[in-house]
Amino acid sequence: MNYAAAIKAANDLTNELPFLGSSPSRQDYEDALTLVEYLIEHDPDSPLVELLTVKIDKYENESAEFAEFNARFASISSGVALLRTLMDQYQLTQSDFENEIGKKSLVSRILNGQRTLTLDHMRALAKRFGLPVSAFVGN
Repeated sequence: MNYAAAIKAANDLTNELPFLGSSPSRQDYEDALTLVEYLIEHDPDSPLVELLTVKIDKYENESAEFAEFNARFASISSGVALLRTLMDQYQLTQSDFENEIGKKSLVSRILNGQRTLTLDHMRALAKRFGLPVSAFVGN
């Protein structure tokens, strides 16, 4: 192995992709996201996909600009997150859950974290969407 050539290649890569360096900017992050999208469509087996996605994940978990989002995301129960995802996928509104949860106002309070899903809610949702009840159980 030629160490000098490997070091030069790494330096060249960092010069071309500053996001892989030690202190990436927001613009470097945006550029990295764009490149990952391109690579996934055109060269999904490129080793750059893994290099960039690992660095992107670290950036999103450690950057101050994502702290509020990460804290809010961590506080959302997995059942509520799943409910939001199902609503999005099936293009449902809060009014569409009267049989499983109750009135729109209760659904709203659950989605806003003011109330929690009960076991009966979870059972009804699991039955409606063909999922195990355990999918709605969590933090």
